Amino acid sequence: MQEASLFSSPPFLAPLLLVSSELRADFRERVPGIPTSTDKAETLARLSPAHQQAAQQLGFPKERPPFYAEQVHGSDIALITPDSPQLSLGVDALITDTPGLLLGIHVADCGALYLFDQRTKALGLLHSGKKGSEQNITGKTIQAMSAHFGSVPADLIAVLAPCIRPPHYEVDFAQMIRSQALHAGILENHYHDCGLCTASDLSRFYSYRREKGNTGRLLALLGRLPS
Repeated sequence: MQEASLFSSPPFLAPLLLVSSELRADFRERVPGIPTSTDKAETLARLSPAHQQAAQQLGFPKERPPFYAEQVHGSDIALITPDSPQLSLGVDALITDTPGLLLGIHVADCGALYLFDQRTKALGLLHSGKKGSEQNITGKTIQAMSAHFGSVPADLIAVLAPCIRPPHYEVDFAQMIRSQALHAGILENHYHDCGLCTASDLSRFYSYRREKGNTGRLLALLGRLPS
């Protein structure tokens, strides 16, 4: 299996990657040369080769593609096992404690939050924008990890990926996500926000709001290599 390097992933993911040699995470930004579209399915089809390559570069084989959430701006959560469908319908968060499975979340202004349990090695990856934050998807995902894996919130490390922020958006859901994570029991020094705004740099990121829907999708990936 291909080895992945810490330096192949954005520096803001270092708080995750430095605590576990088996953990793999990435955040794929705008892909140059790929036309954007107002049709999400068309956009994802165009980005699929680049996103498949990203998964393989992390060390996950082509025959084991990422597991994705449908992302309906809700707060439901799917427990991912080897028998799960590649697309979990009606959910915005994925959790697993199985090594060899790669979780994927698409965003284009909403927040992708990475969760890693240092003790049990369980993972969570969720999509939280305005509606998801209002429904406390972060707190619910942490509760689900506790229920399924015995995770203690104080053991979790959380990293928030680039997302839209004021003044480009009137709702500061990045701050909401942080507040919900800390309220759920994540320690303040275990919570890391990259502070990057997707709407501030269209050369790096897609922004649904700034591009008025004619945009691509960024990709958050999180998984553990099999031992």
